[in-house]
Amino acid sequence: MLDDYQQLVDEISAALGAPATLENRDFGLIAFGAHDSGDDPEGADEPALDPVRTRSILRRRSTAAVRAWFEGFGIARAQAPLRIPPDPAAGVFMGRICLPVRHRGVVHGYVWLLDDGHLSDLELGGPAGPPDPRLARAMETAARIGALMAAEARADEELGRLLRDLLTGPPDGRDTARTALRAALRGAAEGPLALVAVTPWAPEDAEGGGPAGLPNPPGVAAVCAVPPAPGPAPADPAAGRSPAAGLAALVRLRAGTALDPARTAAEHLLRSPGAAAPASRASGMPGSGAGMPGGGASAAGVSAPRRGLDDLPAAWPEALAAARAARADARLGPVAEWSAIGPYRLLAALPAAAGPDPAVRALLEPSHAELARTAEAFLDCAGQASRTAQALGIHRQTLYYRLSRVEQLTGLDLDAGEDRLLLHMALKSARL
Repeated sequence: MLDDYQQLVDEISAALGAPATLENRDFGLIAFGAHDSGDDPEGADEPALDPVRTRSILRRRSTAAVRAWFEGFGIARAQAPLRIPPDPAAGVFMGRICLPVRHRGVVHGYVWLLDDGHLSDLELGGPAGPPDPRLARAMETAARIGALMAAEARADEELGRLLRDLLTGPPDGRDTARTALRAALRGAAEGPLALVAVTPWAPEDAEGGGPAGLPNPPGVAAVCAVPPAPGPAPADPAAGRSPAAGLAALVRLRAGTALDPARTAAEHLLRSPGAAAPASRASGMPGSGAGMPGGGASAAGVSAPRRGLDDLPAAWPEALAAARAARADARLGPVAEWSAIGPYRLLAALPAAAGPDPAVRALLEPSHAELARTAEAFLDCAGQASRTAQALGIHRQTLYYRLSRVEQLTGLDLDAGEDRLLLHMALKSARL
C-alpha cells in the first residue's frame, strides 16, 4: 500500500513540477516526492528547503501548531485546491497549494505542493474559469489516493472492531473475534505482542463528514477506542464531551521481552488529537483532584509482552492499570509499563468503592492537601524523618507537627504498621 501511495505522489510531483507531500488528516506523513527540474545538474534550480516540510519528513508528522495554522485556511472543508500563502513567522517560508484528498465526501488527507513562485500562475479553477489541466489531473490522482486511504481505513476499522471484541466483548464472542483477528493479522498474530492503553481518549469528529479516524503509528497491528464501563461516565470539562475509557493499540514487538516499539507507539499516540494535551498535566497529589478520571492530561500504559493472541484479554487490564498509574503519579508517566508501577498493580485491580476509607476521608479534603502530601512522602521514605524533611524541604519540627495533625485527623497511629499500611494504600488509591 505504501508503494502505491509513493507512486501516486510521484505522479503529482512530475505533473506539476513541484515537490509533493502526502499527509493523513492528522498530519502524519505518508509519502513525499522530490522533483528534479532537469535544467541544472547541480540542483541550483531546486527550491530552497522549507523548515515545515523538512520537519514533517524527518519526524514523520507536523506539530500541533503547524496543523492549527493550516487548518485555519479551511482545508478540512475544502472541495477543491487551495492556495496557502507563505508566513515566515509560522515557519512557512514557501507558499503551498493544498489538494484535499477525499473519498465520498470524507477528507482522508492532503497533498501539499511547495510553490517557490513557479506555480503562482497556475489556475486553481472557480467561477472565473476551469482549473489548469495539470491541476485537474493532479486532483484525479488525489481522488485515487482518497479511494486507497478509504479502503485502508475500512480495513483498519474492522481490525479495531475485532480487537475491541476480543478485549472487552462478552466471553462467548471472544473466540470468534480471536479467530478472525488471527486470520487478518496472519503471521504477526503469533509473534511477540504488547497492548498499549491511552486514557482518557476523546476522538475528534472529522470535518467533512464520516467518523473520525484513529491514529495508526508504525508497528501498530490494530487500534480501537474502548467504551467506558457501564454506568455514568464523567464528562471531560475541557472538551465538553465524554471520553472513552481509553484507546487500545496492539503493537508488534521485535523481540519477546523488548517493549521499545510499544513505548514508541505510546508516545506517538499521546501526540494525537484524541489525547488530552500535556500542558494540562497536574501534579497528582492526593486530595488535589489531580489524576482523577476526566481531569488532567492523557497518559499511556504498556502491558507485559505476550506471545500470540490467546492472553490478550488479560493484558488489557495491565495496560489500562499502567496508564491510570502514569496519570496518577507524574513520576511514572507519561508512559508507564505494567512491570514498573509497583503498588498500583494491586490498587488498580481493586473494585471501585463508594469513596475513600472513612479514616482518611477528612485528610483527602482539598484544604488538607499539604498534610496528605506530607503523609505520603513520610510513608514513601519508609518513615524516616530526616529523609522526609529533606525531600519536602522543611524543618524536622515542621514535619513532626504535620504528622501529629495527620494522626488527629485520621485517628491512626503512625507508629503502628497496620495503620501505616492503611494510610499508604488510601493515599495511593486516591491518586487513581
